[in-house]
Amino acid sequence: SMNIVILAAGQGKRMKSALPKVLQTLAGKPLLQHVLSTALALQGKASKNGPIVVVGHGAAEVKTFLANITKEDSAFSKVSTALQAEQKGTGHALLQALSKLDVQEPTLVLYGDVPLTSKKTLSKLEKLADGVRGKDCALALLTQNLANPTGYGRIVRDAEGSVQEIVEEKDATLAQKAIKEINTGIMVLPTNSLKKWLKALRSSNAQGEYYLTDVIAMAVKDGVPIRTAQADHEFETVGVNSRDQLAALERVHQLNIANQLMDAGVSLADPARIDVRGTLECGTDVFIDVGCVFEGAVTLASGTKVGPYCVIRNSVIGKEVAVQAYSHIDGAKVGNQSVIGPYARLRPGADLANDVHIGNFVEVKNSKIASNSKANHLAYVGDSIVGSRVNIGAGTITCNYDGVNKHKTIIEDDVFIGSDTQLVAPVRVGRGATLGAGTTLTKDAPANQLTISRAKQVSLPWKRPVKVEKKPVAKKATVKKVLAKKPASKSSKGKK
Repeated sequence: SMNIVILAAGQGKRMKSALPKVLQTLAGKPLLQHVLSTALALQGKASKNGPIVVVGHGAAEVKTFLANITKEDSAFSKVSTALQAEQKGTGHALLQALSKLDVQEPTLVLYGDVPLTSKKTLSKLEKLADGVRGKDCALALLTQNLANPTGYGRIVRDAEGSVQEIVEEKDATLAQKAIKEINTGIMVLPTNSLKKWLKALRSSNAQGEYYLTDVIAMAVKDGVPIRTAQADHEFETVGVNSRDQLAALERVHQLNIANQLMDAGVSLADPARIDVRGTLECGTDVFIDVGCVFEGAVTLASGTKVGPYCVIRNSVIGKEVAVQAYSHIDGAKVGNQSVIGPYARLRPGADLANDVHIGNFVEVKNSKIASNSKANHLAYVGDSIVGSRVNIGAGTITCNYDGVNKHKTIIEDDVFIGSDTQLVAPVRVGRGATLGAGTTLTKDAPANQLTISRAKQVSLPWKRPVKVEKKPVAKKATVKKVLAKKPASKSSKGKK
């Protein structure tokens, strides 16, 4: 077990945003949520001490986020906060959390704007620190070799390869700037020594800040062993400081998800054009076309095909379903061999059995539809129970809302509903009934009968109006035009 402190007090000026940097989203979740999820998984359910988030800029918004996420997932109730009122550097930030640390446990330092560090990498670092309860452990440092190390603190080693110190870019010599091994900032520290080191920090550097990295030299001086590890992937240590960095990391993350899906047997039309903003579980032989967005928890069973530009959120889709282009599915269950779309919308509570067809511009909300039923075009089915083998004609609407309350429509098995029908709930259509096109149903329709309500059709003698052609109006001649038409006077002829 470890103390885990997440530094999340920075403003993120380069984001040009009113939102604190750690609340900017990656794959549909705030950066801080990614880090917290990993931290909670690392500590495990048995841990008494949850992660400590050091807040500063936008502290109120970060605390509101933490309160909201705790309502969704009780695991986040273990998270506590410490306030860094003035942002005076990483060492100063960690100092604010000191009183909350268990000195019997080592302390892991993470960053709210470094979202993709894996549990595997952090476990490796924890083992490297070799913490023994009640005793000081080694200091374990996560480093990375970069082709372009510009902007990062460099790891300075002696001739034997032992870490001596970390030098920040602004304080580095030319020789030190040539070093490719950089500090990620992620480290496991012996907590007893950490308390002493943090209090000894000074701000005599180019930034005028209290650097956490200065404790490395103090550890060397105190004879505390320093061990280093590197992450399996460079993206695990990438921090986000600007919107272009956030966009680049988003694509890296999405491509990783795409590769995992393909490894599991999913076909993607283009791995670069998929967005998973939650969890996507797929059976075998699933095909996903371009531009699809998956949010929350989505399951696609074997053999299902998702057409281009669909948005699917918190839904379970059965086997061999065809979800056609531009369909939106939210909080729905879809049975096997069903056909959805194109341009269909399933809203929360839509529960479709096997072989149900929901066609273009059909909306289903809070309704159960039994097997082999279809609504192929331009219909609204809300707050309804629909039986098997029902045909819902084009333009059919369940009028479920009276302006105050919602009411139920029940359509029994084998019903045929003609086009442009309104079912004014609460109402029931009996088994095998047929509703004629254009019916407004306000009373229950009996089983096995034709029910129709429409004005009597009348044919009358009729002449269609003919368009009257307007006569052109003569324009008034202007004085100039009249003068121009007058012939020249005789007396003027021949004069020179």
